[in-house]
Amino acid sequence: METSTVVGLAMGIVSVFVGMILKGAPISAMNNPAAFLIIICGTFSCLFTGFPMENMKNFPTLLKKTLHRPALQKRNELVKLFIELSQIARREGILALESKVQEIQDPFFKTGLSMVIDGMDPEFVSDVLDAELSIMQSRHMEGRSMFTQAGTYAPTLGVLGAVVGLIAALGNMNDIDKLGHAIASAFVATILGIYTGYVLWLPFANKLKVFSEMEIGQKRMIIEGILSLQAGDSPTAIEAKLMVFIPQSERAAIKSEG
Repeated sequence: METSTVVGLAMGIVSVFVGMILKGAPISAMNNPAAFLIIICGTFSCLFTGFPMENMKNFPTLLKKTLHRPALQKRNELVKLFIELSQIARREGILALESKVQEIQDPFFKTGLSMVIDGMDPEFVSDVLDAELSIMQSRHMEGRSMFTQAGTYAPTLGVLGAVVGLIAALGNMNDIDKLGHAIASAFVATILGIYTGYVLWLPFANKLKVFSEMEIGQKRMIIEGILSLQAGDSPTAIEAKLMVFIPQSERAAIKSEG
């Protein structure tokens, strides 16, 4: 579970409702089914119009991903693994790594290492892994674009909801008390639009972007390690290359562990 997502959602809800209480706005005003219909259903109607059905089927899965950090191997563990693989390759030859392939869980890593063991050309291995990484990156961008677009649509629909509410309010100006209540209710749609857009959809899109960059960074590290293995680099050289992917503050601790 990604704790920061849960904390952010909870703080967003608390800040809005506590803020309403402090401002003297009645929370009961949020009991406005028409506003929820215009904002929530309206946002999804825009998404269905703007994206193919196969993309929309992935929406629940993408939503779950904001709550779960991708299961990535720690970078210090990757460094140690590549050093171990390079030691085996230099001692017994590159074919000796075949016994290690089945121990690797990451399909990307396993594919790259298998191609190296099969003796494929380094340029071909690099091209295949880079292409797979590029496609994955495009897929991630396509997924989070739904949340980005939802964050764009929702606030605008909030204005639409407020206009609809004002039309209904101004249609009956005989009762001043009811008029004031109707105008207040009209702006509930604006609150919902801004809230869902800037507290939910756009932050969700950013969280998916952060997770994507974490995964892409690890994949680039794996590509560098695989190509270094294929080139026959020494364990020391491989360690130096892979340390580039690790923050400076963590490097000393990793070297001391080694």
